[in-house]
Amino acid sequence: MAILKRSAKTPSGFDWAGLAWLFVFFWYFSGITQLLIQLTDTSGFAGFRQAFIMSGIWLAPMLLFPKKTRVMAAVIGVILWACSMASLGYFFIYQQEFSQSVIFIMFESNVSEAGEYMTQYFAWWIVLAFLAHTAFAIFLWTRLRPVYMPRGRAWITATALLVAIIGYPLAKQMARHDDVASGLEAFESRIEPAVPWQMLVAYHRYTQQLDGMQAMLTSSSNIAPLKNLKDQQAALPTTLVLVIGESTNRGRMHLYGYPRQTTPNLDQLKDQLEVFNNVITPRPYTIEALQQVLTFADEENPDLYLKTPSIVSVMKQAGYKTFWITNQQTMTKRNTMLTTFSEQADEQIYLNNNRNQNARQYDGDVVEPFTKALSDAAPRKLIVVHLLGTHMSYQYRYPPTFDKFTGREGVPAAIEDSKLELYNSYDNAVLYNDFVVSSLIKAYAKADPNGFLLYLSDHGEDVYDSPGRNILGRNEAKPTIPMYTVPFIAYASPKWKQTHDWNFDSIKNRPFTSSNLIHTWAQLAGLSFDELDTTRSLVSFDFKERPRLIGDPYAQKGLSDFAQMEKIDGQVPPAPKVVSQ
Repeated sequence: MAILKRSAKTPSGFDWAGLAWLFVFFWYFSGITQLLIQLTDTSGFAGFRQAFIMSGIWLAPMLLFPKKTRVMAAVIGVILWACSMASLGYFFIYQQEFSQSVIFIMFESNVSEAGEYMTQYFAWWIVLAFLAHTAFAIFLWTRLRPVYMPRGRAWITATALLVAIIGYPLAKQMARHDDVASGLEAFESRIEPAVPWQMLVAYHRYTQQLDGMQAMLTSSSNIAPLKNLKDQQAALPTTLVLVIGESTNRGRMHLYGYPRQTTPNLDQLKDQLEVFNNVITPRPYTIEALQQVLTFADEENPDLYLKTPSIVSVMKQAGYKTFWITNQQTMTKRNTMLTTFSEQADEQIYLNNNRNQNARQYDGDVVEPFTKALSDAAPRKLIVVHLLGTHMSYQYRYPPTFDKFTGREGVPAAIEDSKLELYNSYDNAVLYNDFVVSSLIKAYAKADPNGFLLYLSDHGEDVYDSPGRNILGRNEAKPTIPMYTVPFIAYASPKWKQTHDWNFDSIKNRPFTSSNLIHTWAQLAGLSFDELDTTRSLVSFDFKERPRLIGDPYAQKGLSDFAQMEKIDGQVPPAPKVVSQ
């Protein structure tokens, strides 16, 4: 019996069953969470695949030192189990995959806040799930046995495993990138779905991004305050809200003339809204666009975001308590600038800590913290809400109940069958975005504040909308109109309208770029200061129409006039873009 316990060789002489038990044991700690992610359709298949592959590296020491199989497996297993408990528990609570953003939230929270989270999310079934998870791991360990092969063959096999799983992919990533740091970063992304690399990579990237963010925060703290700032609202309780959307092309909104009913809630509120028809973004990428949208930077002065106050800083100088509620990924290399903006606020609420952007994280989660911020006792508040909006992959942006558009009704005939699913899923994402934005407006109206709410998207998205119907996404090198046309909608409370002129019918078709938002925002909020340029304010009598530049301001001849693209496509401004059936 002892011999059978040690080995159950096949006729070929190798214990394949023993090797399978070893692999399943090591895969289990990464695989259980990845399997749940797949079963719940929370994210794509890449994480599951990579966790499966990375689990194979633990077979190497088992083959080299078979007599110590149970001991080594126990030591490695305890480490993997501890890491898997963290990632599994996080998935149970948030239905998200563990990432560097979670590390950021953990380190940003104090003991009291951590205790509140534990109390809020504790459930008896989680304890049972942890016990079951642990018990099954122990069961798998009891099935392990040494797997023997000739010494030379064991070394060759172990080396081949390490080369195939680590060596070759690392070399491949190094060859694909121009520098070592970028190659290592790509390799880290490859191994991150598996424990314990999940924790190690998350912490490494957290420290990297934290260093970059701290440098930006230090730089922003040294920016001189605005000169001669005056506030017409200084003696009045005021609550102002800025809602930043994501990847939403206004041409796919029924509110702007699209034939499909993608904005039923905003349509119902239309009489209470100021809907501006001719606003574009300067760039089709989130970070690059918001560097201008949220600061005094623009296409001709792109570096001013490093040298001048952001909207958050401006409002803090005016005496507002500031909140930043975001459903964007918190800590990624691309999002460091956004996190820096958020850290300038007095309070931050980070909702999306997924490792992968292509994960189900619904914007409806912002409504509860938004309502809580509205009820904060501070008399003067700025609340910034940053949505995930209609960002690709579109099917992850809305719950199944919003899967309304599935057929060809209202779809242009030029859309091929192979493109229909993506076309429809984008419209469903717009439909859910309508629900979220309207919910924020309704929550704001219910609070009966003195102030206004402004909603715009960071940039648009081309989902087979342009002539030819072949373009999907955004590409600054090959710009199209849908990449730049964004919704720009304002709502004012009854109290605000009593003391402010809030009729913008005569200017709703003004050609405007969101790179000048800070000037418009300041004037709407009743602020004045030396740096304010009223000729750049959409709502000013002094507004001066000027070329709306788009493109990469750092590239030679990278800028162009958006009006030229409109002429090429046969559209005459200022009419809003309407997609025909």
